[in-house]
Amino acid sequence: MKGVALSVDPNLQVHDLTHHIEPFNIWQASYVLSGTIEYWPKGTVFVSVIDPGVGTKRKSVVAETASGHYIVTPDNGSLTLVADMLGIVALREIDENVNRRPGTDDLHTFHGRDVYAYTGARLAAGVIDFEGVGPALDPQVVRLSYQQPKKLDDATVIGNIVHVETPFGNIVTNIPKSLLDEQGLVPDDNVSVIVNIMRGDETIFDQEIPYANSFGFVSQGEPLLYADSLQTIGLAVNSASFAEVYGVKAGEAWTIRITESTARQ
Repeated sequence: MKGVALSVDPNLQVHDLTHHIEPFNIWQASYVLSGTIEYWPKGTVFVSVIDPGVGTKRKSVVAETASGHYIVTPDNGSLTLVADMLGIVALREIDENVNRRPGTDDLHTFHGRDVYAYTGARLAAGVIDFEGVGPALDPQVVRLSYQQPKKLDDATVIGNIVHVETPFGNIVTNIPKSLLDEQGLVPDDNVSVIVNIMRGDETIFDQEIPYANSFGFVSQGEPLLYADSLQTIGLAVNSASFAEVYGVKAGEAWTIRITESTARQ
C-alpha cells in the first residue's frame, strides 16, 4: 500500500497510525480514527481499511469531516464514531473506473492496495480534488449501534466500552468525567461506585470499587475507576490488566453502568 501511494507521488509523506487493529474489528478502527484525526493538519488524508466485506457491494468512499480532513475507507461502520465526534459534511463514492490502480479490475481481495491507497494518494497529491473522487452521496454513513453516554437517574450513568488500551489492558469508556461530576462524585472524597459491565444481556463484571485519581491510590492487584488523560472514565487494575483479569473487551455490544454505592443502600 505504501509502495502504491509513493508510485503516485514519491514526495508524499506516508505515516503509520497503527497496524494493531484486531482482525475484522470495525468498531476498533472507528475508535482509533475518531481519537486521532484532530491531531493532524487540516487536509490530511487518512486511509483506513478494516474490510471484512472486501469484494462485496459495500461502498468504497471518501468522507470529508467538519474539521477539514479526509478518510478513505469502506462504508461499513468504520465512520461511526467519526460522524458522532467530528461530523461528516460530505461523502463521495470512489469511482473505480478512474480511481483504481491500473490492471487490477479482476482482483477482488486487496482493495486497500488497489483502491484505497491509490485513491488516497491521488487525493493527497492533488492529482484529483475531492470532487474527482466520484459521485456525491448523502453524508449518512453506515453506523454501528452503541450506547450513548447519559444519566439514567440521579445516581446512575450508562455508556459504552469503546476500547481496551494495549499493552496495559485498561478499559476506555465513552462516559465523560463531567457526567460523574454532575452526580457529585469526586475522587478526592474516597468515594466508591458500583460498576456493572454487560455484553448484551450477559453480566461480565458487577462490583463495588474505588473511584480514584490514579492507579497508585489502590493496592496492587485491586481495580479502580478513574478519569483518563482525555477526561473520560476508565477502569484499571493497579499493576495488572483489567481486561485480562475480568474478561472485558470493547465494542458496540459492551455497556457499562456506574452507580454511586450509597444509592443501593
